[in-house]
Amino acid sequence: MTDVAKQEKQQEYQDYVKHVTPTHNLFLNMCKAFVTGGAICVVGQFILNRCDAAGLDRETSGSWCSLILVLLSVLLTGFNLYQKLAKFGGAGTLVPITGFANSVAAPAIEFKKEGQVFGIGCKIFTIAGPVILYGVFTSWAIGLGYWILKLCGVL
Repeated sequence: MTDVAKQEKQQEYQDYVKHVTPTHNLFLNMCKAFVTGGAICVVGQFILNRCDAAGLDRETSGSWCSLILVLLSVLLTGFNLYQKLAKFGGAGTLVPITGFANSVAAPAIEFKKEGQVFGIGCKIFTIAGPVILYGVFTSWAIGLGYWILKLCGVL
């Protein structure tokens, strides 16, 4: 192959790469992330306000808000809607608690067909799973120990 043919082939390849590479508008992506993250926060604030109106204290309201946002995120992940929202909103969906819940639920749902142990049990450990799994297990174990000590009259 001559140098001219190599250069033409290389130019042809670079043109192809330029054609298939998606272009991104940074300002538009930032606006989408801001709107998406803001919408999630508005939903959270709505939940907080409803809990306050129901007479719950601030700490309990915050707990309910977190639980409901995680539940909504997992439901949206299960119905394959969170991925579409994330594609639109980018980092706006990753930062709030909903992004964390999605990062735990998505691998479990994806590998469900491989079974409870080798599918969900193993793949839930990808990304954020260990934090939630060990956090929940540790809080359960400490709570059980506290309950037993209280029954024995130690505490």
